[in-house]
Amino acid sequence: MNRKLTLIALYCVLSIYALVTLSPFIWMLITSFKEPADLFRLPPSLVPTLLFTKTPLANYASVLTELDFARFFMNSVIVSGSAAIGQVITCALAGYAFAKLPFAGRNILFAVVLGTAFVPNEVTIIPEYLLMRQLGWINTFLPLIVPSFLVGSFGTFMLREYFSALPNEYAEAARMDGASDFRIFKDIYLPLSVPALISVFVVAFINNWDELLRPILYLNSPELYTVPRGLMSLVSEYDAQWTLFMAGSVISIVPLVLIYILGQRYVIQGFVGGGLK
Repeated sequence: MNRKLTLIALYCVLSIYALVTLSPFIWMLITSFKEPADLFRLPPSLVPTLLFTKTPLANYASVLTELDFARFFMNSVIVSGSAAIGQVITCALAGYAFAKLPFAGRNILFAVVLGTAFVPNEVTIIPEYLLMRQLGWINTFLPLIVPSFLVGSFGTFMLREYFSALPNEYAEAARMDGASDFRIFKDIYLPLSVPALISVFVVAFINNWDELLRPILYLNSPELYTVPRGLMSLVSEYDAQWTLFMAGSVISIVPLVLIYILGQRYVIQGFVGGGLK
């Protein structure tokens, strides 16, 4: 009896937590089905008024047609996918080196890499901007891809822990057969670390998809806008089209939800495997 009461109480607490966590998304979804006149009513209404009209998807249609949202969407796919793939490659190489290759100063260098995780982008964005301007990369996708391609402290840490948990006997047996370190990495350890690689890809893709600071700084042409940068065009100093903004936001999170659902099993395996020695 006590066990059942404990489970009931636990599920009640979790349900309340889930409701509180999902409440911003629920409000965003409801607002995307409202008319602008209904947005600032007092008291606030939870009724999606557009659902009861002849054009329930009017806000979504406006976003997709008037805002050129399809182009923004493809730009975000290109930027986020390229940055995430690059981060998987560089983090896998760095993680394997820190885990399996003994060299002088390995622990110190690894600590420096981890230390970069505590440095906000706002601290380095000015010298980064000056560098990108000197390279002539302003108003291109390169400033959005290259920094994420080369920097991944979280992915390096996760893959280093994952590689450390794999037995060294695999590498020793391969070296006896004359395999090089790179071949051992490519043919033995890399196939064994697929869950961790997918986890890094999912996290990197989501982070780059949500990036707003760099697109605002580096992208001037509307045809190059990513989804967050394109949505910001709906908000000006004196006015904001909040219903369209919410509709665009709902569309923008669909790929994130899908990619997480598809990779959820691997993400859990990657986090669990990375925490086991």
